[in-house]
This record gives sequence, C-alpha cells and structure tokens, in this order.
Amino acid sequence: MSAAVYLVAARRTPVAPVKGAFKALSVSDLAVPVIQAVLSDVGFNPADIDQVMLGNALYGGGNPARLIALAAGLPEFVPALTLDTQCCSGLDALRLGAQAIASGQADVVLAGGVESTSRRAIRHHRPLSPDSEPLGYERPAFTPWPDRDPDMADSAARLAHEQGITLLQQNAWAMDSHAKALAAQSRLAGECVELAGLAVDAATRPLTQRLASRTPKIAHWQSGEINVAGTALQADAAAVCLLVSQTMLTRLPAGTRAMRWVADISGGGPADSPPWAIVPVVQRLFERNGLSADHFHRIELMEAYAVQAIVNAHQLGLPLNKVNQGGGALARGHPIGASGAILAVRAYHEMALAPKGSLALAAIAAAGGLASSVVLEA
Repeated sequence: MSAAVYLVAARRTPVAPVKGAFKALSVSDLAVPVIQAVLSDVGFNPADIDQVMLGNALYGGGNPARLIALAAGLPEFVPALTLDTQCCSGLDALRLGAQAIASGQADVVLAGGVESTSRRAIRHHRPLSPDSEPLGYERPAFTPWPDRDPDMADSAARLAHEQGITLLQQNAWAMDSHAKALAAQSRLAGECVELAGLAVDAATRPLTQRLASRTPKIAHWQSGEINVAGTALQADAAAVCLLVSQTMLTRLPAGTRAMRWVADISGGGPADSPPWAIVPVVQRLFERNGLSADHFHRIELMEAYAVQAIVNAHQLGLPLNKVNQGGGALARGHPIGASGAILAVRAYHEMALAPKGSLALAAIAAAGGLASSVVLEA
C-alpha cells in the first residue's frame, strides 16, 4: 500500500511575456526566490529536502534542477532531477515527486518547473562536413514522421476546423480568461513571489471583442483559424510546490494548509494532434478513480490555445463555472516547462476556502500528443 502524499506549500513567480520583465533572468534567477519562499512558508530548512525535481524544456542541456538547488542553498547531498516532457514537464515533475514519497523513497520533495524562454539556448545542428554551416532550428521533432509533426498552431487550427470552433468563440473564451484573471489579481499576493518589480502576471489585461478580433491570424487549416488572442504567449516563469509524507505533517506550523494527493496519470493521444491528448487521459483518470467532472470544486485546464480549452472542456463535460476561475494561460502566458506546475500552484491557492474534502483537477497536454493530470483534495 502506498504512503499518503500532501501538497503543503505552492508558490510561483508572476508570468512575464518573452523579452519582458524577466528577459535578463536565468532559470536560477527565476526559481531560487520561489524555492526560498516555499521553504519559508513552512519553516523548513534546505537540509530537510530529500529530492528536487523540476521540469524544463528549453534550457539546452545540463541539469538545471541541480544548478538551481545549489544556488538556492540546498546541501550538496540533495539530489536533483530535470525532466522534459515539454508542456507537461512541470506537472510531471510533481507526479514523480509524489511517487517518490508514496513509494517511501522520500519524505520531502521540492517539485515544479521553470522556463526562461527569453534566455533559451540558440539551437543548431552540427554541420555534416567541414565546409558546411551549422543549421539553425526552432524546435526539435516531436514525432518520427515528418508528415505527422505539425507546428502546434497548425494542429490547433486543424482542431478548430474539425470541431467547427470559430474565431468568435475563441475570442470569447480568451476574453473570459482575461476577465477572470483581472478579477483574481488581488488574490495573488500569497501565490506570487515578486520579482524584478513584477508582482502580477504581466500579460493580463482588459480584452474586448474588438481588440481580440484585430490580433493577427497565425495559422489556418481549411476553415479553422487561430489568432494571437486565442494563443498563450511565450513566457518566462517558475513554479514550485512542496510535497511531504504524512509523517512530516506534524512539523508544519499551525495553520499550514495541506492538500492530499489523490491521484495522477500521464498518457498519450494522437501524436500529430496534441490538443486532443487531454481528453482520453482525463477520461482514464476518472474511470480509474470513480470520478466525474461534477466531483470537482475547481479545475485548472491548460489554455495553450482557446480552441483546445473549448474542445477539452466540452468533450470532458467540465462545468465551466469551475474551470480556470482565476484565469488561464491565455491571460498569463505559457512558460513551457513551468506551465503544468503553475496549474498545481493555482489549484492550491484557488482551493484555500474550499470545504474539506473538495477536489481540484489540473490537466495539461504537450507536444507529441502527451497529457498529464492530477487530483488534489482539500
């Protein structure tokens, strides 16, 4: 029988669009203040940590989790692991951390994700011959089939065509995301660690239909169209959670809020249609745990594209009054390796006033047709 796991602290930086407030900050600059805030929240010392697990997609090699752990003052004997499952990385790092505690390998794990898109590595393939030039590229292949490896925006446009989701519908979802995020800004003080003069998510703004409709179109697939308003911005951020075993709960300060880790899952869908991946994976999560969409008090659903969120919510029957009540990635931005962890941080803070026993769901899809999801209980 696996041991119980609890999420007892969750912090993040604000999200800044690429080349914005965090443009000069490294992954360490982003993540270290968040780790320090998480430890301070529960009165733990760096030596209390058994493992560090961080998601990252764009750093370009090495083991940034180890670099960050050392920069944060954790002892050199504390191991650190960096995970890359693209957009799922941050949530998958949390999943691995929870599994380490559930299996008895650890009692205290720092887990989350970090992405400095602004400072990401410049990618080149090595030349094949001495007289050739290095060949630059923006992203690696996500499938082995060139004809089934579309850019994410093209995949979203195809989904819009297949499901008949118009730009007006996408704009409406984006407008709602921004409106909810604006209304929630006063609640971010206990969630966001102020950094480089930024205290709230920089991209959040009043978004009108007129403004949304004027944003450029970036992809189309037959009748399907995607515009900037319905696309989460490339961004920089870090998000970290503290996971502990039941034996560690007695060491927490009075009043510390703990959420029980109920279940988690990862899986895949069509490799050339990442926006679809969430649906079968969350359906499997529901089936395995006797859950349905109506069981949840809050749902944090990734909004890489408005059309993706619209289709995912519809296919899973998610009550829209429970989805992204503090806004989603369309109003924040998408720091790839951190986005999944941000969903967990948001769920933790959105559930602050939830009745005991209430459930939260977080779900995210990734390039190559992957998806991950977790369930937490107040």
